[in-house]
Amino acid sequence: MDFISEDIANYAEKYSSPESAVLYALNRRTHLTVSKPRMLSGHLQGNLLSTFAKLIQPSKVLEIGTYTSYSAIALATGLSENGTLDSIDNNEELYEMNSNTIKEAGLSHKIKLHIGDAKAVIALLQGQFKSSECWDMVFIDADKNNYALYYDLVIDYVRKGGLIIADNVLWSGKVLNDKVTDKDTQALKAFNEKILNDNRVYNTLLPVRDGLMLIYKL
Repeated sequence: MDFISEDIANYAEKYSSPESAVLYALNRRTHLTVSKPRMLSGHLQGNLLSTFAKLIQPSKVLEIGTYTSYSAIALATGLSENGTLDSIDNNEELYEMNSNTIKEAGLSHKIKLHIGDAKAVIALLQGQFKSSECWDMVFIDADKNNYALYYDLVIDYVRKGGLIIADNVLWSGKVLNDKVTDKDTQALKAFNEKILNDNRVYNTLLPVRDGLMLIYKL
């Protein structure tokens, strides 16, 4: 996952705006108490997500994959005054921790957590909108095998000028190795090809942490 040296990463974080007290504490708590802490967005990526949100000032954000809510909180800092973020995850065990952290951040009125199958929750949320253009931003950071499916489910419901961001698209560099044939790697390679060949969007793959695919809807 680390595509730049630790020294460069540390320097980049040093000269980036610091994590909020809540995110700093969440970062430490995740590493101390939750399995697979590398799944956390972390300081630099969190700042980048927050910056995109501040630029767009979205009214509606969808996040597929909550984990410990770091990215949800980072994105929510850029919401418009009455903006909301819906975050979906299938891990019930983290729900209480996430709810408490979001409350600590003062964002309970902005962030709504959904536990369940993402496909079903997405359909439910879409059904609540009168317009087909539901979301200003979508962040995909869930099961890699379904990235293409999630993209297909949301693309028609993202407004023109809206942004979809997909995490982990470099998959620790495995997407470069033709000898790696596991399902997740193959799914991510297919997803990256799919986005590149979709004339509805303009995309850039950023080699930040494990790779962020930025997808701007034309």
